[in-house]
This record gives sequence, structure tokens and C-alpha cells, in this order.
Amino acid sequence: MQRDAALLSAWSEARAPGVDDDDAPAPLRFRTLWISDLHLGTPGCQANALLDFLKHTQCDTLYLVGDIIDGWQLRRHWYWPQAHNDVVQKLLRKVRKGTRVIFIPGNHDEFARRYLNHHVGGIEVAEEWIHETADGRKLWVVHGDLFDGVVQCAKWLAHVGDSLYEFTLRLNRHLNSLRARMGLPYWSLSKYLKLKVKRAVSYVSDFEAAVAREARKRGLQGVVCGHIHHAELRMIDGILYANDGDWVESLTALAEHADGRLEVIDWAAQLRERAQGLQRTVAAAALAA
Repeated sequence: MQRDAALLSAWSEARAPGVDDDDAPAPLRFRTLWISDLHLGTPGCQANALLDFLKHTQCDTLYLVGDIIDGWQLRRHWYWPQAHNDVVQKLLRKVRKGTRVIFIPGNHDEFARRYLNHHVGGIEVAEEWIHETADGRKLWVVHGDLFDGVVQCAKWLAHVGDSLYEFTLRLNRHLNSLRARMGLPYWSLSKYLKLKVKRAVSYVSDFEAAVAREARKRGLQGVVCGHIHHAELRMIDGILYANDGDWVESLTALAEHADGRLEVIDWAAQLRERAQGLQRTVAAAALAA
């Protein structure tokens, strides 16, 4: 119970210096943004990349589609560096500047489900949401863990899987540290396994079909979810299925433009392009010297 209170206080009480109040103007403007599976409180969270994304984007409504704070990991081992605090501060500052922020808890931050229909630091907490796009489509916004048979029927197995996933991420960090020294780009071992192992591919496909089927039953045109850490935007039997991915491996978000058009934003690609542009500038300056 004390741990849960500490987790909740991270939302409402984080006010320490760390996020510049005079941010540069955001170059990317959207009607709506969806992000999920940040897993704040774990070493795997790409908090600096996430903070960069939040600094360079603006929107009217921001949905936090679950697994924002990883309560499972924090109960095992408390890990909360300044960068994670900065992310929370940035979200709270967006609220103060007029962005509507809606938090839909997932299985890793299920402690927050006790605060449904309340506001925490100005952030609305809800079990699910119906979002209407600018072009009139109604989308069901939900984390998606209710469609994960492992989480619902064998929670102990889900925790074992979570530990194995964390081990894979730790192995991946060591592997990519070696790749960086060799001049090779980032490569995700866990993402590779997810896309190549037959049972994992089948699980992702079954999950997507189940969520889309439920959206159809509810008479909606589509669904936006997270949970499986796999960004996707496609039609499934006439229903729009949108998954905003995660901020552990893929660094993705879902965006709605002013006309209602939806797009998966690959922030990792944005960072690579920016780094390459900087390298070209440095090289050009060196040649000119």
C-alpha cells in the first residue's frame, strides 16, 4: 500500500527542477497524440527519447494508454532516476499549459485503477475512452490487457514473462553497447524475437483480431490500444486497428492530424535523421576549416 502511494505521488507531487520552463517552440502540431507502455521505473524505459518527443510535439489531447509507470518492477526494485521524474513533470506542465491529458491505466500500473474518474495533477484517470476523430470516426481507447489471456488467467505466468522480458532487455543493452563500439546501429533482440518466433507472431495476430472484434461489437469504427509493444495501423475486417507501440524499444506514438488522418510516428527514425544531419553539419564545417 505504501508503494502504491509512492507511485501515485510521482504524478501529483513531482515539482523538482529538471524540465526547462522555457521550452523551444514545438515544430510538430497534432490534434491528438496517443502514447503507451512507457514503463517509467525500469532501466528499459527510454526516458530521454520520450522527453525529447514531448518537448518537440504539441496536441490538444494526449492519451496515456496504460503501463505508464511500471508498478510490477518498482515493487521488486525501486528505480526512479531524474529523467523519469522529468517526464512526469513535462506531462504535468502540458496539463497546466492547456493540453487535456487522459490516463487509461494498464496492467503494470493497475494500482491507478483505484482512482478511476478522478483527476491526479490535472490528469484525468479513466478505464477506457471513446475518441471522436476530426472526420467523425469513433475509436475505442483501451490499454488492451483485458484481451491478454496470460494476464487475465495466469497472472503468475505474466510476471514470469515480465522478468524474462526484462532479462532480454538487459542482454539487449549489453549487445547494443558492443554494436555501438563497432559502429553498428541499434538492434532490438526482443523485437526480433517477437516478429520471428512463430508463437509470438500468432499471439500478436490473435490479440489484434480480438481487440478489433470487440470494437465492432461496440458499434465503433476502430480501436486504439497498447500493451503488446508493437506499433501498427491497419484495417481488420473493416475495423481500424491502431497500436501506438512503446517507449522501451520502438519509440513510437500514434498521432491524429487536424483533418482526422492517423499516423504512427517513429521517433527513433526522427532521432537518427537528426543525428545524421548533425554529422553532416560537423563534416561540412571540418572541410570548410
